Amino acid sequence: MIFASKMLSMVTGLIFQFMIARSTGDEYDLWFNINDILMYFTLLTGVLPFWVMRFVAREKEGAAKTGLLSNLAVSVTATIIYLSVVSMIISTLGITEKYGAQYLLLYFVASLQIIELYTLSLLEACLQASIPQTIGYGLFIQQFCKVIIGYVLIIQFRLPLLGAIIGTIAALALQITYYFKLLAKELKQRIKWEYMKEWLKGSMVNIYNVVGNQIAALIFIMLFVYGGEGARGRYGAATQIANVISYSSFLAFALYPKLLAERKREDITTSLKMVLMFAVPLTAGAIALSDSYITLLKEEYQDSAAILIVLAIDVLVLTISGIYTAVLLGIERVDENAKISFKELARSRMFIAFSLPYFHSAITIPMSFHILTTYATNQPLQAALSVGIINSSAHFAMFVLLYLMVRKIVKVDIPWTSIGKYVFASAVMATVLFVMPHPTRISLTLATTALGGIIYLALLMAIDKETRTLPKAIWREIKSRGLGESA
Repeated sequence: MIFASKMLSMVTGLIFQFMIARSTGDEYDLWFNINDILMYFTLLTGVLPFWVMRFVAREKEGAAKTGLLSNLAVSVTATIIYLSVVSMIISTLGITEKYGAQYLLLYFVASLQIIELYTLSLLEACLQASIPQTIGYGLFIQQFCKVIIGYVLIIQFRLPLLGAIIGTIAALALQITYYFKLLAKELKQRIKWEYMKEWLKGSMVNIYNVVGNQIAALIFIMLFVYGGEGARGRYGAATQIANVISYSSFLAFALYPKLLAERKREDITTSLKMVLMFAVPLTAGAIALSDSYITLLKEEYQDSAAILIVLAIDVLVLTISGIYTAVLLGIERVDENAKISFKELARSRMFIAFSLPYFHSAITIPMSFHILTTYATNQPLQAALSVGIINSSAHFAMFVLLYLMVRKIVKVDIPWTSIGKYVFASAVMATVLFVMPHPTRISLTLATTALGGIIYLALLMAIDKETRTLPKAIWREIKSRGLGESA
């Protein structure tokens, strides 16, 4: 359900980005810069939800309500800090001087997303542990409403960036309202502040991890500052398209809580097959039609197809890494009895996994700074491509380390036969798409994409018996569980 909603949101997301990109000029860089800055004030969004989800999955009473109130307190603090320093930040980055002081309003309005993202993260953690398919419904509500509101504000009222921000805020608010209704029963339970003591002990490790991830994100600030006009926009546009590949990871969304509760090895193999069945062709399609997809967002970026190719491969690696991360965290039992020992955490494989972003940063930050200041200063295309290659290479190195860690704690049966079929069908599809004329219009590009999907699925169903039986199996599951639980 979540994957289906994400694939539908691929269309709505591209429409939303298309409206922003085509309605802005040089200011398109600002859209990504606003989100880059917000990341530093939302870096704690997943810290408490990480532990709340584990407690909810193990049916600890009051965990959802206690976690929600705690995360709201953190979000208010983060918002106050953001409002206090955002003027200084954009002045330091030269945004006021380059674009004008009037754009400061955008950064202030965007602050509302901080509280929303903290709330959303907590609610989704609770839903993932109990009724994960409902997150798919919430994603659909958010994406559909964002496009409708965005169209009115961006196109009709001609407020490109402000309209995009307001549309995003309004859509998140509707999604959060829906989640509140789903969790009404859990949120009426008694608050148990004793959980907070355990979460805070464990959260030191999570904070250590998210700080590492944000340090790694400094390369995007450097790209904005040194890459020249359009560098961050090119990278951001390619990222928007490449991230569609990551939607396939939602096919394994329930793996983490299932491993917490049941610890079945066969679930890992099933998740690998389901995710790769869609991640491989999505990657192949993004590579084959890279120039068409980039041109959809902004015609001036048609020279950035190579960036999309690099990022498509990168997202495929990250998607597979996500499965192995879920395995490592799902098998970990350090908090099984609702008690968390910091000493045990520091000696666990979880801590090693949370240290990987620091190794990543040690590679990417100095290399990106050197390239951007020496060879790619004010060269948008070269700068964005160089940062993409450096970042992707580091991600692959971290995946290798993660794989070696997981292999030591559990035997993962990799479905090589199935993967071979996915690769073969994807290669045929990509070859057909590559030799066809590459469209630049939205309708033709979407039609060509649909054709590629038909070719892939038809060929895969012809050579893979399991794929032929999958639709019936999914429908049986929906009837037996999905519809009943959602009702």
